[in-house]
Amino acid sequence: MRLAIQIPCFNEAEQLFATLRDLPKHVDGVDEILVVVIDDGSTDATCQIAAEFGVSRVICHSVNRGLSEAFSSGLDACLALGADIIVNTDADGQYPGDAIERLIDPIRCRRADIVIGDRNPGTNGEFSWFKRRLQCYGSLIVGLLARQPIPDAVSGFRAFSRTAAIRICLLTRFSHTIETILQASHHRLAIEFVPIEVARSVRPSRLASSSLTFVFRQAVTILGMTLLYRPKWLFAPPALLLIAIGGLPIFRFLVLWSFGNGDGHLQSLVLAGVCVLASLGLFGLWALAELIVFVRRLLEEILQTVREQRYRPSTSSSITLDCEGIGIDSLRVLRM
Repeated sequence: MRLAIQIPCFNEAEQLFATLRDLPKHVDGVDEILVVVIDDGSTDATCQIAAEFGVSRVICHSVNRGLSEAFSSGLDACLALGADIIVNTDADGQYPGDAIERLIDPIRCRRADIVIGDRNPGTNGEFSWFKRRLQCYGSLIVGLLARQPIPDAVSGFRAFSRTAAIRICLLTRFSHTIETILQASHHRLAIEFVPIEVARSVRPSRLASSSLTFVFRQAVTILGMTLLYRPKWLFAPPALLLIAIGGLPIFRFLVLWSFGNGDGHLQSLVLAGVCVLASLGLFGLWALAELIVFVRRLLEEILQTVREQRYRPSTSSSITLDCEGIGIDSLRVLRM
């Protein structure tokens, strides 16, 4: 069994070496451990430190593309290296390296396709009171959409089976955390949570400038994923509400008209007609969205087949440093 540990980085030269040193050198049941560093357009020496440490592969983006694209680049690289299990961790040392063995255990035992490290955000002393409340409410909403309890929706400490990594196809550029959960629910992949202890953060998060910005961008992600995978949750409630609001005045008018008292109700009939037409429009959008969901499901099946063929395990041991725009075409490095 081959385990790949991927680390997305952006200007992490100060913390990367300690994070790499903390990674496990041996895990029971694992024949080989690979380390992949994704340098997402850093302006410091992140890429050079990773290469000097001797990681299995370094992916260097020429510009900062965002956490989601860095995560996707890492998945592709790990799959190309023939990884059976892929672990994603942060470069700031927040997640302990010795927890990786517990993180991958449900995948090795075939209980789960995706395992997420649960930081217990509701009581975590590293978070402020405001952040704890946001984490809990956000995880509750994601859990409702995913149809299962989600104690820590935005934890970046995760393990993926090879099957799950092939099926994940991210659309957003902000963060992979919520989207991967909702996609896993859509694909009926088993998700499990493992309690972990986290270290004190040595720097503010670079993902968003403030907690409100983070909440807004994650809310946009949730809205987009709901529209993409479960459009009835967005269109059905307002459509049914409008048709009920419009139907009541029409029913009232018909009752009055049947008793010969149908004059003087023009305003209510106009309002009812507007509501009914609006509800019909929403039903039409719902039907169109369901067709798009069907087409996307077909495209995902095609993409899965293509990726399975592209990332068939090979016996090649060639290890390269892939760089874009930093003047390095190919550099051989040593396995960790």
